[in-house]
Amino acid sequence: MAALRISHFAPTAIVYFLLLSSSYPIVALNITSLLSTYPDLSDFANLLTATAVDGDLIHRSSLTLLAVPNSFLRSSDLTHRSSASSLADVIRYHVLLQYLSWPDIRQIPAAGKLITTLYQTTGRATSNFGSVNITRNPANGAVSVHSPASYSPSNATILSLIKTLPYNVSIFTVNSLLVPYGFDLMASESRPPLGLNITKTLIDGHNFNVAASMLMASGVVEEFEADEAGAGITMFIPTDDAFADLPTTERLQSLPADKKAVVLKFHVLHSYYTLGSLESIVNPVQPTLATEEMGAESFTLNISRVNGSVAIDSGIVQASVTQTVFDQNPVAIFGVSKVLLPREIFGNNPISTTRPSPNNEATGSAQPPDISLSPENSPGSYTPPSGMSSPPGFHEELRSEAQINRAQRFILACAMSCIGLYVVV
Repeated sequence: MAALRISHFAPTAIVYFLLLSSSYPIVALNITSLLSTYPDLSDFANLLTATAVDGDLIHRSSLTLLAVPNSFLRSSDLTHRSSASSLADVIRYHVLLQYLSWPDIRQIPAAGKLITTLYQTTGRATSNFGSVNITRNPANGAVSVHSPASYSPSNATILSLIKTLPYNVSIFTVNSLLVPYGFDLMASESRPPLGLNITKTLIDGHNFNVAASMLMASGVVEEFEADEAGAGITMFIPTDDAFADLPTTERLQSLPADKKAVVLKFHVLHSYYTLGSLESIVNPVQPTLATEEMGAESFTLNISRVNGSVAIDSGIVQASVTQTVFDQNPVAIFGVSKVLLPREIFGNNPISTTRPSPNNEATGSAQPPDISLSPENSPGSYTPPSGMSSPPGFHEELRSEAQINRAQRFILACAMSCIGLYVVV
Protein backbone atom coordinates (compact mmCIF):
# COMPACT_ATOMS: atom_id res chain seq x y z
CA MET A 1 0.00 0.00 0.00
CA ALA A 2 1.36 3.32 -0.93
CA ALA A 3 2.24 5.46 2.02
CA LEU A 4 0.20 8.62 2.42
CA ARG A 5 2.57 11.51 2.04
CA ILE A 6 1.71 14.92 3.44
CA SER A 7 3.61 18.01 2.46
CA HIS A 8 5.65 19.66 5.24
CA PHE A 9 3.94 22.88 4.20
CA ALA A 10 0.34 21.72 4.79
CA PRO A 11 0.10 21.62 8.64
CA THR A 12 2.11 24.82 9.01
CA ALA A 13 -0.14 26.57 6.54
CA ILE A 14 -3.26 25.37 8.37
CA VAL A 15 -2.04 26.73 11.70
CA TYR A 16 -0.99 30.04 10.16
CA PHE A 17 -4.37 30.39 8.45
CA LEU A 18 -6.25 29.73 11.69
CA LEU A 19 -4.20 32.25 13.67
CA LEU A 20 -4.57 34.85 10.95
CA SER A 21 -8.33 34.35 10.60
CA SER A 22 -8.93 34.48 14.37
CA SER A 23 -7.16 37.83 14.72
CA TYR A 24 -8.54 39.44 11.58
CA PRO A 25 -11.60 41.16 13.17
CA ILE A 26 -9.32 43.01 15.56
CA VAL A 27 -6.98 44.15 12.77
CA ALA A 28 -9.92 46.03 11.23
CA LEU A 29 -11.87 47.09 14.31
CA ASN A 30 -15.02 49.06 13.50
CA ILE A 31 -16.06 50.51 16.85
CA THR A 32 -19.10 52.33 15.45
CA SER A 33 -20.38 49.05 14.03
CA LEU A 34 -20.13 47.50 17.50
CA LEU A 35 -22.18 50.41 18.89
CA SER A 36 -24.77 50.39 16.11
CA THR A 37 -27.05 47.85 17.84
CA TYR A 38 -27.41 50.08 20.90
CA PRO A 39 -29.78 52.97 20.06
CA ASP A 40 -29.11 54.76 23.36
CA LEU A 41 -25.46 55.16 22.35
CA SER A 42 -26.21 56.68 18.94
CA ASP A 43 -25.10 60.20 19.91
CA PHE A 44 -21.77 58.95 21.25
CA ALA A 45 -21.27 56.82 18.13
CA ASN A 46 -21.95 59.87 15.97
CA LEU A 47 -19.34 61.85 17.93
CA LEU A 48 -16.79 59.10 17.30
CA THR A 49 -17.44 59.43 13.58
CA ALA A 50 -17.72 63.23 13.44
CA THR A 51 -14.41 63.71 15.28
CA ALA A 52 -12.73 60.92 13.22
CA VAL A 53 -11.65 59.20 16.44
CA ASP A 54 -13.17 55.94 15.16
CA GLY A 55 -10.44 55.94 12.51
CA ASP A 56 -7.78 56.11 15.24
CA LEU A 57 -9.11 52.84 16.67
CA ILE A 58 -9.13 50.68 13.54
CA HIS A 59 -5.78 49.04 14.20
CA ARG A 60 -5.93 49.05 18.01
CA SER A 61 -5.92 45.51 19.37
CA SER A 62 -6.51 46.18 23.07
CA LEU A 63 -8.77 48.92 24.39
CA THR A 64 -11.68 49.79 26.66
CA LEU A 65 -14.27 52.34 25.53
CA LEU A 66 -16.25 54.42 28.03
CA ALA A 67 -19.44 55.31 26.15
CA VAL A 68 -21.90 57.95 27.35
CA PRO A 69 -25.62 57.15 26.78
CA ASN A 70 -27.78 59.73 25.03
CA SER A 71 -29.68 60.64 28.19
CA PHE A 72 -26.50 61.76 29.94
CA LEU A 73 -24.81 63.22 26.88
CA ARG A 74 -27.76 65.43 26.02
CA SER A 75 -27.93 66.87 29.53
CA SER A 76 -24.48 68.40 28.99
CA ASP A 77 -23.93 71.40 26.73
CA LEU A 78 -20.20 70.67 26.39
CA THR A 79 -20.63 69.00 23.02
CA HIS A 80 -22.40 72.08 21.63
CA ARG A 81 -20.03 74.80 22.84
CA SER A 82 -16.71 73.07 22.13
CA SER A 83 -14.37 73.51 19.18
CA ALA A 84 -14.02 70.49 16.88
CA SER A 85 -10.40 69.81 17.85
CA SER A 86 -11.15 70.09 21.57
CA LEU A 87 -14.14 67.77 21.31
CA ALA A 88 -12.03 65.17 19.48
CA ASP A 89 -9.54 65.12 22.36
CA VAL A 90 -12.38 64.79 24.87
CA ILE A 91 -13.63 61.71 22.99
CA ARG A 92 -10.08 60.32 22.91
CA TYR A 93 -10.07 60.68 26.69
CA HIS A 94 -12.82 58.02 26.76
CA VAL A 95 -10.61 55.43 25.03
CA LEU A 96 -8.50 53.48 27.52
CA LEU A 97 -5.51 51.78 25.92
CA GLN A 98 -5.97 48.60 27.92
CA TYR A 99 -8.52 45.79 27.80
CA LEU A 100 -10.52 45.63 31.04
CA SER A 101 -13.09 42.94 31.79
CA TRP A 102 -15.61 43.04 34.64
CA PRO A 103 -13.34 40.82 36.78
CA ASP A 104 -10.52 43.33 36.14
CA ILE A 105 -12.80 46.19 37.22
CA ARG A 106 -13.89 44.39 40.39
CA GLN A 107 -10.26 43.76 41.37
CA ILE A 108 -9.24 47.43 41.16
CA PRO A 109 -7.98 48.52 44.59
CA ALA A 110 -9.68 51.31 46.51
CA ALA A 111 -6.55 53.42 46.02
CA GLY A 112 -7.20 53.30 42.29
CA LYS A 113 -5.45 52.31 39.07
CA LEU A 114 -3.93 54.75 36.56
CA ILE A 115 -4.65 53.92 32.92
CA THR A 116 -3.42 55.70 29.79
CA THR A 117 -5.97 57.04 27.32
CA LEU A 118 -5.75 57.77 23.61
CA TYR A 119 -5.63 61.49 24.46
CA GLN A 120 -2.35 61.00 26.36
CA THR A 121 -0.70 59.69 23.17
CA THR A 122 -1.37 62.94 21.28
CA GLY A 123 1.29 64.82 23.25
CA ARG A 124 -1.18 67.58 24.03
CA ALA A 125 -1.88 66.44 27.59
CA THR A 126 -0.08 68.15 30.47
CA SER A 127 1.95 65.78 32.63
CA ASN A 128 -0.09 62.59 33.12
CA PHE A 129 -3.44 64.39 32.94
CA GLY A 130 -4.17 62.47 29.73
CA SER A 131 -4.63 59.37 31.89
CA VAL A 132 -7.57 58.41 34.07
CA ASN A 133 -7.63 57.09 37.60
CA ILE A 134 -10.18 54.32 38.19
CA THR A 135 -11.22 53.71 41.79
CA ARG A 136 -13.64 51.26 43.39
CA ASN A 137 -15.62 51.88 46.54
CA PRO A 138 -15.35 48.67 48.58
CA ALA A 139 -18.52 49.53 50.52
CA ASN A 140 -20.94 49.53 47.57
CA GLY A 141 -18.80 48.40 44.64
CA ALA A 142 -19.29 51.67 42.71
CA VAL A 143 -16.48 52.26 40.22
CA SER A 144 -15.49 55.87 39.43
CA VAL A 145 -13.34 57.26 36.64
CA HIS A 146 -11.65 60.64 37.07
CA SER A 147 -8.53 62.67 36.38
CA PRO A 148 -5.26 62.02 38.27
CA ALA A 149 -5.53 65.63 39.49
CA SER A 150 -6.75 65.48 43.06
CA TYR A 151 -9.14 68.41 42.64
CA SER A 152 -10.47 67.72 39.17
CA PRO A 153 -14.16 68.67 38.84
CA SER A 154 -14.83 66.00 36.18
CA ASN A 155 -15.59 62.38 37.00
CA ALA A 156 -18.00 59.63 36.01
CA THR A 157 -19.35 56.35 37.37
CA ILE A 158 -19.28 53.12 35.37
CA LEU A 159 -22.84 51.89 34.89
CA SER A 160 -22.59 48.61 33.00
CA LEU A 161 -20.72 46.43 30.53
CA ILE A 162 -22.57 46.27 27.22
CA LYS A 163 -20.08 44.62 24.87
CA THR A 164 -16.92 42.55 25.09
CA LEU A 165 -14.62 40.81 22.64
CA PRO A 166 -12.46 38.95 25.15
CA TYR A 167 -8.90 40.20 25.53
CA ASN A 168 -9.35 42.86 22.85
CA VAL A 169 -12.31 45.23 23.30
CA SER A 170 -14.66 46.13 26.14
CA ILE A 171 -17.37 48.78 26.01
CA PHE A 172 -18.74 50.17 29.29
CA THR A 173 -21.36 52.87 29.79
CA VAL A 174 -20.65 55.82 32.11
CA ASN A 175 -22.98 58.47 33.50
CA SER A 176 -21.08 61.58 32.42
CA LEU A 177 -18.80 63.00 29.78
CA LEU A 178 -15.21 63.06 31.07
CA VAL A 179 -13.06 66.16 30.56
CA PRO A 180 -9.28 66.13 31.17
CA TYR A 181 -8.14 68.36 34.02
CA GLY A 182 -7.19 71.89 32.93
CA PHE A 183 -8.66 71.28 29.48
CA ASP A 184 -10.09 74.30 27.69
CA LEU A 185 -13.07 73.10 25.67
CA MET A 186 -13.37 76.48 23.98
CA ALA A 187 -9.71 76.70 22.97
CA SER A 188 -9.40 78.58 19.72
CA GLU A 189 -6.73 80.75 18.17
CA SER A 190 -9.40 83.31 17.25
CA ARG A 191 -10.92 83.50 20.72
CA PRO A 192 -9.85 86.74 22.44
CA PRO A 193 -9.35 86.85 26.22
CA LEU A 194 -12.35 88.20 28.11
CA GLY A 195 -10.40 90.52 30.41
CA LEU A 196 -13.40 91.07 32.70
CA ASN A 197 -13.07 93.63 35.50
CA ILE A 198 -14.78 91.62 38.25
CA THR A 199 -14.88 94.42 40.82
CA LYS A 200 -16.51 96.88 38.42
CA THR A 201 -19.04 94.24 37.36
CA LEU A 202 -20.05 93.70 41.00
CA ILE A 203 -20.32 97.42 41.73
CA ASP A 204 -22.46 97.87 38.62
CA GLY A 205 -24.72 95.14 40.01
CA HIS A 206 -25.72 97.59 42.85
CA ASN A 207 -26.17 94.81 45.41
CA PHE A 208 -22.62 93.50 45.90
CA ASN A 209 -20.72 96.44 47.41
CA VAL A 210 -19.52 94.54 50.49
CA ALA A 211 -18.19 91.67 48.41
CA ALA A 212 -16.48 94.07 45.98
CA SER A 213 -14.77 95.89 48.87
CA MET A 214 -13.55 92.62 50.41
CA LEU A 215 -12.21 91.38 47.08
CA MET A 216 -10.27 94.60 46.50
CA ALA A 217 -8.92 94.74 50.06
CA SER A 218 -7.77 91.12 50.04
CA GLY A 219 -6.07 91.28 46.65
CA VAL A 220 -7.58 87.96 45.52
CA VAL A 221 -9.61 89.61 42.77
CA GLU A 222 -6.44 89.79 40.65
CA GLU A 223 -6.00 86.04 41.08
CA PHE A 224 -9.59 85.48 40.02
CA GLU A 225 -9.14 87.61 36.91
CA ALA A 226 -5.97 85.69 36.04
CA ASP A 227 -7.96 82.46 36.27
CA GLU A 228 -10.37 83.62 33.57
CA ALA A 229 -8.16 81.84 31.04
CA GLY A 230 -8.24 78.10 30.56
CA ALA A 231 -11.21 76.32 32.16
CA GLY A 232 -12.61 79.64 33.44
CA ILE A 233 -14.26 80.39 36.80
CA THR A 234 -17.70 80.39 38.40
CA MET A 235 -18.22 82.82 41.28
CA PHE A 236 -20.93 82.74 43.95
CA ILE A 237 -21.11 86.27 45.34
CA PRO A 238 -23.20 86.98 48.48
CA THR A 239 -25.50 89.99 48.27
CA ASP A 240 -25.16 92.94 50.68
CA ASP A 241 -28.21 91.58 52.54
CA ALA A 242 -26.44 88.23 52.94
CA PHE A 243 -23.54 89.94 54.74
CA ALA A 244 -26.00 91.93 56.87
CA ASP A 245 -27.74 88.71 57.91
CA LEU A 246 -24.56 87.07 59.20
CA PRO A 247 -24.94 86.03 62.87
CA THR A 248 -22.91 88.17 65.25
CA THR A 249 -21.10 85.00 66.35
CA GLU A 250 -19.60 84.57 62.88
CA ARG A 251 -17.04 87.36 62.84
CA LEU A 252 -15.93 87.15 59.20
CA GLN A 253 -14.52 90.67 59.10
CA SER A 254 -12.28 90.01 62.14
CA LEU A 255 -10.56 87.01 60.56
CA PRO A 256 -6.83 87.30 59.76
CA ALA A 257 -6.14 88.34 56.19
CA ASP A 258 -5.00 84.86 55.09
CA LYS A 259 -8.16 83.17 56.42
CA LYS A 260 -10.37 85.86 54.91
CA ALA A 261 -8.73 85.22 51.53
CA VAL A 262 -9.46 81.49 51.89
CA VAL A 263 -13.13 82.23 52.60
CA LEU A 264 -13.34 84.37 49.46
CA LYS A 265 -11.70 81.62 47.37
CA PHE A 266 -14.23 79.21 48.86
CA HIS A 267 -16.87 81.06 46.82
CA VAL A 268 -15.18 80.31 43.46
CA LEU A 269 -15.08 77.18 41.26
CA HIS A 270 -12.14 76.77 38.90
CA SER A 271 -14.42 75.87 35.97
CA TYR A 272 -17.00 77.78 33.96
CA TYR A 273 -20.61 76.70 34.56
CA THR A 274 -23.77 78.16 33.12
CA LEU A 275 -26.86 78.20 35.32
CA GLY A 276 -28.24 75.29 33.32
CA SER A 277 -25.06 73.29 33.89
CA LEU A 278 -25.32 73.88 37.65
CA GLU A 279 -28.96 72.73 37.63
CA SER A 280 -28.02 69.42 35.99
CA ILE A 281 -24.56 68.97 37.52
CA VAL A 282 -23.57 65.28 37.72
CA ASN A 283 -21.05 65.48 40.55
CA PRO A 284 -22.65 67.51 43.39
CA VAL A 285 -19.46 67.91 45.44
CA GLN A 286 -17.31 70.53 43.75
CA PRO A 287 -13.79 71.68 44.68
CA THR A 288 -13.16 75.41 44.99
CA LEU A 289 -10.11 77.63 44.59
CA ALA A 290 -9.65 77.16 48.33
CA THR A 291 -9.47 73.39 47.74
CA GLU A 292 -6.57 73.88 45.34
CA GLU A 293 -4.74 75.99 47.91
CA MET A 294 -5.53 74.07 51.10
CA GLY A 295 -5.55 70.47 49.90
CA ALA A 296 -7.82 67.85 48.35
CA GLU A 297 -11.14 66.94 49.97
CA SER A 298 -11.26 70.20 51.94
CA PHE A 299 -13.22 73.41 51.29
CA THR A 300 -15.69 71.77 48.86
CA LEU A 301 -19.22 72.91 48.03
CA ASN A 302 -22.24 70.66 47.54
CA ILE A 303 -24.35 71.88 44.63
CA SER A 304 -27.86 70.57 43.99
CA ARG A 305 -31.28 71.59 42.75
CA VAL A 306 -33.80 72.33 45.52
CA ASN A 307 -37.35 73.66 44.97
CA GLY A 308 -36.60 74.69 41.41
CA SER A 309 -33.40 76.67 42.14
CA VAL A 310 -29.70 75.94 42.55
CA ALA A 311 -28.77 75.30 46.18
CA ILE A 312 -25.19 75.55 47.47
CA ASP A 313 -24.34 73.86 50.75
CA SER A 314 -21.11 74.82 52.51
CA GLY A 315 -21.49 72.28 55.30
CA ILE A 316 -22.75 75.00 57.66
CA VAL A 317 -25.18 77.08 55.60
CA GLN A 318 -27.25 76.46 52.50
CA ALA A 319 -27.59 79.34 50.08
CA SER A 320 -29.53 79.65 46.86
CA VAL A 321 -28.67 81.37 43.60
CA THR A 322 -30.79 84.52 43.45
CA GLN A 323 -29.61 86.08 40.18
CA THR A 324 -27.16 85.89 37.31
CA VAL A 325 -24.79 88.87 37.55
CA PHE A 326 -22.63 87.97 34.57
CA ASP A 327 -22.43 84.95 32.25
CA GLN A 328 -20.08 84.92 29.32
CA ASN A 329 -17.62 82.12 28.81
CA PRO A 330 -15.19 81.76 30.55
CA VAL A 331 -16.65 83.69 33.55
CA ALA A 332 -19.96 83.23 35.35
CA ILE A 333 -20.95 85.31 38.39
CA PHE A 334 -24.06 84.41 40.37
CA GLY A 335 -25.59 86.25 43.33
CA VAL A 336 -26.31 84.00 46.33
CA SER A 337 -28.58 84.51 49.34
CA LYS A 338 -26.05 83.73 52.07
CA VAL A 339 -22.34 84.00 52.81
CA LEU A 340 -20.81 80.55 52.26
CA LEU A 341 -19.06 79.75 55.54
CA PRO A 342 -16.61 76.83 55.27
CA ARG A 343 -16.86 74.30 58.07
CA GLU A 344 -13.06 74.08 58.12
CA ILE A 345 -12.97 77.61 59.60
CA PHE A 346 -16.40 78.15 61.17
CA GLY A 347 -17.27 74.58 62.18
CA ASN A 348 -17.12 73.10 65.66
CA ASN A 349 -13.73 71.52 64.91
CA PRO A 350 -12.06 73.80 62.40
CA ILE A 351 -8.92 72.52 60.75
CA SER A 352 -5.71 74.47 60.29
CA THR A 353 -5.80 76.75 57.27
CA THR A 354 -2.05 76.59 56.81
CA ARG A 355 -1.34 75.28 53.37
CA PRO A 356 0.33 71.83 53.60
CA SER A 357 3.97 71.75 52.62
CA PRO A 358 4.98 69.70 49.57
CA ASN A 359 6.74 67.19 51.84
CA ASN A 360 3.58 66.58 53.85
CA GLU A 361 1.06 66.42 51.02
CA ALA A 362 -0.59 63.09 50.51
CA THR A 363 0.27 61.36 47.29
CA GLY A 364 -2.25 59.98 44.85
CA SER A 365 -5.51 61.41 43.75
CA ALA A 366 -8.52 62.11 45.89
CA GLN A 367 -11.51 59.87 45.36
CA PRO A 368 -14.66 61.52 44.07
CA PRO A 369 -17.84 61.31 46.11
CA ASP A 370 -19.45 57.88 46.19
CA ILE A 371 -22.37 57.47 43.83
CA SER A 372 -24.62 54.57 44.76
CA LEU A 373 -25.99 52.68 41.80
CA SER A 374 -29.64 51.74 41.67
CA PRO A 375 -30.38 48.01 41.15
CA GLU A 376 -31.35 48.53 37.55
CA ASN A 377 -28.01 50.26 36.83
CA SER A 378 -25.82 48.00 38.92
CA PRO A 379 -22.55 46.75 37.41
CA GLY A 380 -23.09 44.09 34.80
CA SER A 381 -26.60 45.16 33.79
CA TYR A 382 -27.55 47.70 31.17
CA THR A 383 -31.09 49.08 31.16
CA PRO A 384 -32.08 51.30 28.24
CA PRO A 385 -34.33 54.31 28.87
CA SER A 386 -38.06 53.84 29.29
CA GLY A 387 -39.79 52.85 26.08
CA MET A 388 -36.62 51.47 24.52
CA SER A 389 -36.14 47.74 24.14
CA SER A 390 -32.96 45.97 25.15
CA PRO A 391 -30.21 45.75 22.51
CA PRO A 392 -31.17 42.89 20.18
CA GLY A 393 -29.46 39.57 20.76
CA PHE A 394 -27.05 40.91 23.41
CA HIS A 395 -26.78 37.80 25.62
CA GLU A 396 -26.94 35.46 22.63
CA GLU A 397 -24.17 37.47 20.98
CA LEU A 398 -21.87 37.06 23.96
CA ARG A 399 -22.59 33.33 24.11
CA SER A 400 -21.97 32.95 20.38
CA GLU A 401 -18.65 34.82 20.70
CA ALA A 402 -17.61 32.46 23.47
CA GLN A 403 -18.64 29.46 21.34
CA ILE A 404 -16.64 30.81 18.41
CA ASN A 405 -13.57 31.15 20.62
CA ARG A 406 -13.98 27.57 21.85
CA ALA A 407 -14.44 26.34 18.27
CA GLN A 408 -11.29 28.13 17.17
CA ARG A 409 -9.33 26.59 20.03
CA PHE A 410 -10.70 23.13 19.09
CA ILE A 411 -9.73 23.53 15.44
CA LEU A 412 -6.28 24.76 16.45
CA ALA A 413 -5.87 21.72 18.73
CA CYS A 414 -6.84 19.43 15.87
CA ALA A 415 -4.34 21.12 13.60
CA MET A 416 -1.59 20.68 16.16
CA SER A 417 -2.55 17.01 16.52
CA CYS A 418 -2.21 16.61 12.77
CA ILE A 419 1.28 18.06 12.98
CA GLY A 420 2.10 15.62 15.75
CA LEU A 421 0.85 12.64 13.77
CA TYR A 422 2.76 13.77 10.74
CA VAL A 423 6.00 13.98 12.70
CA VAL A 424 5.46 10.47 14.09
CA VAL A 425 4.75 9.08 10.61
